[in-house]
Amino acid sequence: MGTDEELLAALVSDLGSGFETLVLAYQDRLYAFALRLSGSFADAQEMAQDALVRAYRALLTYPPERIGVLHLRAWLFQITRNVYRNRVRNQQLQRVPLEEWMRTEQAPCSLRTTEGADAWAIRAERRRELTLLLGRLPERQRSAVILRHVMGLGYDELAAALHEPIGTAKSDVHRGIRTLRTLMQEANDGEAD
Repeated sequence: MGTDEELLAALVSDLGSGFETLVLAYQDRLYAFALRLSGSFADAQEMAQDALVRAYRALLTYPPERIGVLHLRAWLFQITRNVYRNRVRNQQLQRVPLEEWMRTEQAPCSLRTTEGADAWAIRAERRRELTLLLGRLPERQRSAVILRHVMGLGYDELAAALHEPIGTAKSDVHRGIRTLRTLMQEANDGEAD
């Protein structure tokens, strides 16, 4: 599928086929980001599709020079975040309780795995707890933490995706991590009681 630079070059030379390649490269990442923001499989799928449609429509209006210098990953995550915000603002999200969502996840059942079921169960429980705690963060901090620590964006891309100065983006990540630590400590203290 290539690097972002190769994707941009393909978009500049032939928007139609270049965009197909872009979709293949980014659809899963945008879906994963939307899922972590919304907590709903169906909404995440619609949000990722909507973001890709919006991206394509925008690219149709951009001159080749502008396409060639896009920060593609940050731009696509920014569009996805905006789709999420618009849906929340319009209250179109169909929230599924996280416990129900977690029951639909399937445990790896392959005989080829060397990992024990206990270790898998512990990791799955930690992921579930962290997902619940992430959901308690304010949207701004949640987006920043997910983009930085789950999606792996650098601070420059993160700032572009959030449409904020880099210092603000760093602050959002720092505050989000600090809040997560506090929430985790409270949860651990609650278990000890």
